[in-house]
Amino acid sequence: MYDKLTQSDIDKMMEEIEHRKLVVRKECLEAVKEARAHGDLSENFEYKAAKQDKNRNESRIRYLERMIKTAKIISDKSSSDEVGLNDTVEVYIPEDDETERYKIVTTVRGNSLKGLISIDSPLGKALLGHKAGETVYVKVDERFGYEVEIRSIDTTTEGEEETLRSF
Repeated sequence: MYDKLTQSDIDKMMEEIEHRKLVVRKECLEAVKEARAHGDLSENFEYKAAKQDKNRNESRIRYLERMIKTAKIISDKSSSDEVGLNDTVEVYIPEDDETERYKIVTTVRGNSLKGLISIDSPLGKALLGHKAGETVYVKVDERFGYEVEIRSIDTTTEGEEETLRSF
């Protein structure tokens, strides 16, 4: 289960739970009721689809509530000159002769395809707490690792990805 969440992550989850309970749940119940009125339930695809949507919504609510219940709330504050949560970091990878930009986020918001790197990933763990100009070793496993140089740290949060990864 996801361990470390910021208060902002918890707030977003609470908003999603509230929306799902007050809006989505009612829509799903209406869809089930309407599909049930169409007759024979054994061959009624609309009814089965409506029930699946309803069950998916209830499952998502339980999942989010469980995550909140088991979460360890962490601070998203860090020193302005070192890599911290919600900072965008530009790193140079000498092995590939490439420069990449990543935003350091909590696990629930991690999405490497969008440049959102989790604090629990090898790269996230290696970067946290280091300063621009430092070279850090990213340990992937017992046999493999690589070095990256931190070129810059941007602490602004504009354009922040607001969605939480679903299960």
